Amino acid sequence: MDVRGLVRSLGVVGSVNGWRSLRDSCRRYRLDSRYLPSRGAGRARVPGTARDAEPVPGGGLIHFTRSTLRVRVAVGGAVFCGWDGADPEPSYGLGSGCPEADTRALLEPDKEGGWRIVSERVLVVVTTHGAVEIRTPGGVLLRRDLPPRWWDAEDAPTGEADREGTAESVGSRWVLRSELAADAALFGLGGRAAGPRLPQGSYRLWNTDPGGSFGPQDDPLYITMPVQTVVSDSGCHLVFHDCTWDGRLMLRDGVVGAGSGHDHPAWCELRMDGGPLRYWVLVGTPARLLQGWTGLTGQPALPPRWALGHQHSRWGFGNADEVRRVVAGYRVRGLPLSALHLDIDHYDGHRIFTVDRENFPDLPGLAARLREDGVRTVSIVDPAAKAEPGWEVYDSGTRVGAFCRDARGRTARGTVWPGAAVFPDFTSPDTRKWWSGLYAERLAQGFAGVWHDMNEPTSFQAWGDPSLPRSTRHALEGRGGDHREAHNVYALLMARAGYEGLLELRPDQRPFLFSRSGWAGMQRYGGTWSGDVATEWEGLRASLALVVGLGLCGVPYSGPDVGGFSGRPSPELYLRWFQLGAYLPFFRTHSAIGAGQREPWEFGPEVLGHARSALESRERLMPYLYTLAHEARRTGAPYVRPLWWNEPGDRDLRGVGDAFLLGDALLVAPVLDPGVVRRPVRLPAGRWYDRDTGEVFEGPGRVTVDAPLRRIPVLARAGSVVPVAGPEDEVELEVWAPEQGRTGGGVLLTDAGDGWEDPVEERFTVRWEGDRVVVGREGCAEAGYGVRVRGVGE
Repeated sequence: MDVRGLVRSLGVVGSVNGWRSLRDSCRRYRLDSRYLPSRGAGRARVPGTARDAEPVPGGGLIHFTRSTLRVRVAVGGAVFCGWDGADPEPSYGLGSGCPEADTRALLEPDKEGGWRIVSERVLVVVTTHGAVEIRTPGGVLLRRDLPPRWWDAEDAPTGEADREGTAESVGSRWVLRSELAADAALFGLGGRAAGPRLPQGSYRLWNTDPGGSFGPQDDPLYITMPVQTVVSDSGCHLVFHDCTWDGRLMLRDGVVGAGSGHDHPAWCELRMDGGPLRYWVLVGTPARLLQGWTGLTGQPALPPRWALGHQHSRWGFGNADEVRRVVAGYRVRGLPLSALHLDIDHYDGHRIFTVDRENFPDLPGLAARLREDGVRTVSIVDPAAKAEPGWEVYDSGTRVGAFCRDARGRTARGTVWPGAAVFPDFTSPDTRKWWSGLYAERLAQGFAGVWHDMNEPTSFQAWGDPSLPRSTRHALEGRGGDHREAHNVYALLMARAGYEGLLELRPDQRPFLFSRSGWAGMQRYGGTWSGDVATEWEGLRASLALVVGLGLCGVPYSGPDVGGFSGRPSPELYLRWFQLGAYLPFFRTHSAIGAGQREPWEFGPEVLGHARSALESRERLMPYLYTLAHEARRTGAPYVRPLWWNEPGDRDLRGVGDAFLLGDALLVAPVLDPGVVRRPVRLPAGRWYDRDTGEVFEGPGRVTVDAPLRRIPVLARAGSVVPVAGPEDEVELEVWAPEQGRTGGGVLLTDAGDGWEDPVEERFTVRWEGDRVVVGREGCAEAGYGVRVRGVGE
């Protein structure tokens, strides 16, 4: 027994819930021991020797003595590989189904033995023993997947295999080891605090509430994805192993020019506890990878424009008077505030879809008055419903059979904030439909959006995994199965239900939804935030790693709890976090109950003044940020990009984790350590200007820039056009002079700020004419907006 976990359970959630969690842990152990199949060592099975191959549209079926491999190239160049009869569908990751096959791709014998599938964008070579090589069209090797190994599952315990819904969840464990280029750098795997470039080590694929504030050393966290972005001198590729089961990826760095002068390849080994062995591979530039990923798994949801403004939250506002006090504090100090979030303390006894009428006697009226001041309200929503007969949410869910059942067929129970709780089975279409309708109550209370929490799903446990028993039953779209398969997609499907509910209830507005947990494809329904990041400088660094890593997994809208969640930040730490947050997609302050107030004026007049400057910078960049939001929806390109985004061949840039690109025009270099007033920055190639001072820097290389307490360094790329907000909120163009003899440009995308109309797109060009910088608009001689040219004579 984990004694520390038991003490935490008793101390943090209270003695009653603590003893419930102890009971739940014992029950989980009994159920899983009895109803899940045993895992013997067994003997590994490998594909064997290739016997023959047959062409199919987009590729071929290669038959081995003990297995069959399907290779299929889709239109657009995505490659699907599926072993042992695994097909692309059904899949929770794919957006609108499997893309069409590229009928131009040809299966042909390989001169070295085996077969090859030749297509326009990728070459796939399958050896006679089952290795799969992903190569560029010119034959350069990017990835070599060695022959997989399977361990077939043991039978369920005697007398239990024929119980309803037990046997079909039994699957084969498998291992797939891959060799990568010696200089390969790996990114992604969901939200990883140790990134953005993942150091060698072990990474678990099981969405997990860490049970307290986390830092760079903690893994796994709330969002794990079997999605790898690999960057090397030979090229970039993205791999998505479409399997929802628990797994672990081991990563080892390669060695370039080792002792003998030969490179030692990097490698990664993926071990999955079950499920299909199938995966997709995309090849190309980083921009092409994310565009292909969007085509495969769905376009990112476009947030309403107001969701790019500053948002404020705290667990423990307590009552309507405190909400009004905080909003008034922003207003009287002239600080912009876009939204205010209410945590679980506004609920009646922690029951979801309720309101504490004593402390919030007129929540719709409060929300309406805040809206008049330009402040939306956003509500937390947890999945766990209090197990309380007579309460409508519990009763209606029971009537439609919405809640998960345990292996005995009884309603599965856990312990969360309201006490004994039940959990909707979001893998059932009927449950999703029922859940979608519940959001009508939130809209009636005046909320403009929702944030999903505790949806890994989390159930307090005295020891072991803080979730439902693995033997818990799920519908899985009618196929039937258990929590081993459903756990990682639980939050994804909750987000789907919430998004579809908001869309049906309010069809003329874009749903605003973000989720603590999720899986591949979650961008279709909204964004995410860091979760309970530690209030330490290490937590600040982890915040940036999470945003960059999630962007490379196709989730462009994310951000941290500014200031950290559980502790009390020093004024310097709070300010540096606030300055970073001002340049991230989701900009929200948030903290735990008892962690102190997080309003900027609570940290003294100096911090308030500098925070005001950060907020003003954010407001000025709103046209640019909104353009990036539209570009993310169109192309999948994240707002926040690693410095190697346009130069993946620059090895020095791959390891940079303390700076990022905001779009293509800006480079942001936050301060991530105490006492820093000057910091080094590794620059990509080209000329860069300090937006504050106009100082010129030349890349590639390493430079040192000023970072006084009042600001963090933000550099603009020469030749860029940055649309910004002017004094009357009209759009202006901030133009940075290109290098002599070169041109530049930019784009502006605008719409009404909500709804579904197509945006107006305007493209701008920048060039030198003699000693003047001239700005034009596509199709017009003039820019059509106020222009301020920077970098000339500064």
